[in-house]
Amino acid sequence: MNEALYSIAVEVNGTQRVGQVSARTSLVDWLREQLHLTGTHIGCEHGICGACSVMLDGEPVRSCLMYAVQAHGHRITTVEGLAQPDGRLSVLQDSFCETHGLQCGYCTPGMLIAAQALLDANPHPTDEEIRDAIGGNLCRCTGYQQIVDAIALAAQRMAEGTT
Repeated sequence: MNEALYSIAVEVNGTQRVGQVSARTSLVDWLREQLHLTGTHIGCEHGICGACSVMLDGEPVRSCLMYAVQAHGHRITTVEGLAQPDGRLSVLQDSFCETHGLQCGYCTPGMLIAAQALLDANPHPTDEEIRDAIGGNLCRCTGYQQIVDAIALAAQRMAEGTT
């Protein structure tokens, strides 16, 4: 039995992308397998860990819980889309490196997406607001303090206009 395919058009990291997907293809699978954007990680596949987080029209979502057909006509930003246009790390990404806000790196894409969404909405977050924003993302390595420090450093650098 052949599965029906559906045409989708999605802006991904600023570029219009089109594809043919089955109704049950998850957004994370389409991003990784068809678009080769492997920065978005597959973790629990139940929406619990946050490793698969991407931004949908500027809001963080779990791409393992969303079908690719649901993204039709929307704007997606993956962790790859956070980098500067010339490929250099964003202030946020660089802050994660500087503060050792990552160890194994598996949760990092989802943490970066959650942090970027927070900083977009609140450029001067408190530590409590940072912890709340990343509360839905699981990390087994860092103990979270370095991640909080990284986001606070990024907020400070952005406020000062430094990179």
